[in-house]
Amino acid sequence: MDSNKLIFEQVAEIVENQILDGLLKTDDRSPSTTEFANAYGINPATARKGLNILVDEGILIKKRGMGMFVTKDAKKIIKEKRKKEYLDNILPDLIKNLRFLEISKEDLIKEIEKIYGELAND
Repeated sequence: MDSNKLIFEQVAEIVENQILDGLLKTDDRSPSTTEFANAYGINPATARKGLNILVDEGILIKKRGMGMFVTKDAKKIIKEKRKKEYLDNILPDLIKNLRFLEISKEDLIKEIEKIYGELAND
């Protein structure tokens, strides 16, 4: 667990990452609060809070007596949420740092194209 984030946020992020990585697919059952508590040594109520966030966002759905399951729109919702977070919070800070370091937009674009090309070859 990452000490820089609240534990319940990390629980939600773990499930989101499993969905994005394809480990959890539409209609798959999410790990339960008890499974999270046992695996990470956390309070089940904390795990429940993280999973309930995903329910509130439409990523998971509760099925009474059966657990929580991945919705058909889960991956799309997660990507949109993370894209917004990136564009609203991370990118502005990145651009401020680039300007501070006097890295031009042109140099940045060259580096992005280079990295994209390298990633395409992986």
